Amino acid sequence: MSTSAPRVAIIGVWLESNRFAPVAKEADFKSFYQLAGQQIIDAARDPHPYILGEASAFVKTMDATGAWEPIPILLAACHPAGCIDGRLMDEYLATMRAGLEAAGPLDAVYVANHGAMIATDRDDPDGEMIALAREIAGPKARVVVTLDLHGNISERMVEQSDLIVGYRTNPHVDYIERGEEAALALRLMLAGLADPKAAMIRLPLTPASVNLLTASGPYGAMIDLGNRRRAELAGDILNVSIFGGFVFSDSTKNGVAVIVTARHDLSRAKMLAKELAESGWASRAQFRKKLTPLSEAVALARNPDRKPVIFSDSGDNPGGGGTGRTTELLSALVWSGAEDVLIGSFYDPPLADEAHKLGVGARFKAQFNRHAGLPCDAPFEADAEVVGLHHGTFIGRLGSAQGRTVRLGPSAALKIGGITVVIISDRTQTLDPMFFEIFGLDIGKAHTVAVKSRGHFRSGFLPWFPPERVYEVDTEGLTSPVLERIQFNRIPRPSYPLDESAEWTPPAW
Repeated sequence: MSTSAPRVAIIGVWLESNRFAPVAKEADFKSFYQLAGQQIIDAARDPHPYILGEASAFVKTMDATGAWEPIPILLAACHPAGCIDGRLMDEYLATMRAGLEAAGPLDAVYVANHGAMIATDRDDPDGEMIALAREIAGPKARVVVTLDLHGNISERMVEQSDLIVGYRTNPHVDYIERGEEAALALRLMLAGLADPKAAMIRLPLTPASVNLLTASGPYGAMIDLGNRRRAELAGDILNVSIFGGFVFSDSTKNGVAVIVTARHDLSRAKMLAKELAESGWASRAQFRKKLTPLSEAVALARNPDRKPVIFSDSGDNPGGGGTGRTTELLSALVWSGAEDVLIGSFYDPPLADEAHKLGVGARFKAQFNRHAGLPCDAPFEADAEVVGLHHGTFIGRLGSAQGRTVRLGPSAALKIGGITVVIISDRTQTLDPMFFEIFGLDIGKAHTVAVKSRGHFRSGFLPWFPPERVYEVDTEGLTSPVLERIQFNRIPRPSYPLDESAEWTPPAW
């Protein structure tokens, strides 16, 4: 046990990969962030960080709990996209290797990743990064990892780290708590009060993300059971993380994964991991959900005699690699003549730029998707009025983005008949009311709100729309929850719900 200030390296490449989306290049990372050296620490210590909340919280918690020497090397993040370009991943790994080797003796390495990253030429770059940290830092150093609960977990990721801390909430509102947990657990390890031992079980269970909410449903029940057991076994269990996975990665490491980390005793971890996996498998039939057909959603939007509702454009979630450009729901609502509708947010930089050049009050023929895209990005044209313009930078107010700096780029609000649609220049999901409020739009006065988001909007828009007034609409796009429409090639099969015949036998521990 060292009595000097621990030397902790910081690395991370955060990407949720949808295999069916365009490849993530360096420009995509730079559009979110790609930081090195002191830039990482400065960004983490910002009171309203634009970097991921868990990385910021880790640094702030280490600052608050004693002396330490941070060794910031590389922290990069990209909005959910396709595979990371294999050559770019090699460059990132080379940068991290050089930085770790130049750092000299390390007490620990903190890895801030998503966990569902795949590369154009391999399936487990997350595992490569963790193994690299272990190789250079050495067997005595501690390797602590934070991951999104949509991570796809490989055996290498677990074996080469001391602790993996996954989110416990979906929508994700516990970034800060998980960063704090990782830092406090590291302090325990460095003080000799914990020598973690982890057990992992991966189930042949690959549900769509709409079935992975944690406030209710089978996944929420698994999380709740894990939290209760951890509290009951507090002296023995350091962490329980249950990863729902990200089915659209279509990788060899797909499948709901349970990781239980004991303070010292591996048998305790195995016992609890087995119980949690058995409970999840027993409830597998509940990992299905019926979506609202588009025709029903349109009829609902035109019905004046009901309470306000919110629609999720579930097939086109930029937070899962969607293009943010499908016009299926937008065009259907426009053609239906629906009134008092807010739609957020359509990713179309040329359209946003045109609106800014024309100015508020201008009327013009709005051309959606005039630039090339995927087959699902159908062009759409309508008479529109510019009713709002904004630079697109704000601090999130509610839910997953609360307290964080959000950057949408030049943005505009266009009125098309009874519909007001928000246009943005940075592809991201609509998860905070500020997406509308920066234009002075009143969510409380809307009859219908439609968002390009899978689930994170639920926490941001909860004051207006409780769960019973949320409708997940069956729309086209790269994140359609109807898995039977997708040609998966690498997910281990059989796997439920893709295969009703899938079977699982608990490990003979």
